Formats: sequence, structure tokens, C-alpha cells
Amino acid sequence: MGNVRFKRYKEDLAKVPKGKVPLAQAVQVIKSFKPAKFDQTVDIVLFLGIDSKQPDQAVRGAISLPHGVGSSKKVIAFCEGEDAIKAREAGAIEVGVDELMKKIQGGWMDFDVAIATPGVMKVVSKLGRVLGPQGKMPSPKAGTVVTDVATAVKEYAAGKVEFRNDDYGNVHAGVGKLSFDEKKLTENIEAFVGQIRRMKPASAKGTYIRKVSLSASMTPGVLVDIQ
Repeated sequence: MGNVRFKRYKEDLAKVPKGKVPLAQAVQVIKSFKPAKFDQTVDIVLFLGIDSKQPDQAVRGAISLPHGVGSSKKVIAFCEGEDAIKAREAGAIEVGVDELMKKIQGGWMDFDVAIATPGVMKVVSKLGRVLGPQGKMPSPKAGTVVTDVATAVKEYAAGKVEFRNDDYGNVHAGVGKLSFDEKKLTENIEAFVGQIRRMKPASAKGTYIRKVSLSASMTPGVLVDIQ
């Protein structure tokens, strides 16, 4: 970390309250940090009381936040016929099945999200070893295997947020940009936390949401007291 960045980080760190603070205060603190030369993404991390080794305790899905995330995504769609036409019109940068698969197998990965219709998944599943490690494999749980291709493409292109717990029970997500006003950031965070809360696995024991941290791309984190 350069001297300027390190100095800024130290100054920001001095503003971080000790212990957990209400969400509104956490957002105020994040917004008070010195700005960078770019519009930083505001990130949330939730440490969940789940056993990540148990398939029935996986927390994975997608959500369209009330105010978006301030950025767009490149979306491709595995589909045929009328669905391919609709996907292209909705903003997919590439559509198709066989040719698109060959392109990806050849090393092309310049996209953020892959959508697929149920009818082509038997063929597309062959890309599991390629797209799986990248987190780009279409999946019903992630909301990327759909019958309404046009709507899915539009939502993901507009920044629909995908999330999944890691091996340690953490869920990470971008919930907006630092340029968003406090109200928009707060409402986005409340919507995201609410979605995670509703997805509590039935077999999870004890406290479900154990810790929540809020930060921006180049800032320290602030612990949030989520009620």
C-alpha cells in the first residue's frame, strides 16, 4: 500500500467506532471516509452461523436491490429460437448454445453472468468444470436458470446481486456505491440483510447472523448492529 493510501487508511481507521453500531451510523461513518479517485463499491460481509460443509445449510441466491448497485454487468444467455432473440434484445452480449459453448471452451471469459433456459442445461452442464470455478455456471439456486430470459438478462445487466456463502460461512456482496446517499445505501443494505435472514436454513443452530461488517473498496470495516 502506497504512503498516500496508507495515510488515508490510518485516518479513516481513526473514525471507526469500537464495537457494533446501528446501521444508520455505520453508513454515516463509511460516507465520512476520505474519497478515492474512483467511486468505491460499498461491500457488506455477513458471518453466518451455518455449517458450510452441509449442503442443506448453503445460503445462495440473487437479489435486485431497491436502488441498484451503480454498475452494469456483461450478460450472456444460453438459449435458442425466440428466447435467443428476446435475450439479445434485452441486452445479452452473446446468445446461443453450441457456438457460444465452443467460444468459452476456447478460453473466452469476457462476461460477468451466464443465464440459461432449462431446456439447454443438459448440454450447458458440460461447461461445469470451466464456469464452476469462476462462479459463472448457470444455476437454479442462483436464479440464472430461468424461463423468462428477457427479464433475467435485464436484471443482471442492471447489476442484480448474486451471493453464496464461502467455506467459512461468510456471505460477501456489493450493495451500492459510495456516491449513493445515505438513504439509498441504508435501504439497499436492509433489503440484502432481509433476504439473507429469510433464507435461514431450517437445520442451522444457534445465532444465525453472527457478525456484519460494512466497508468500501479501500476503507476499513465498520461492525454493524443488525437487529
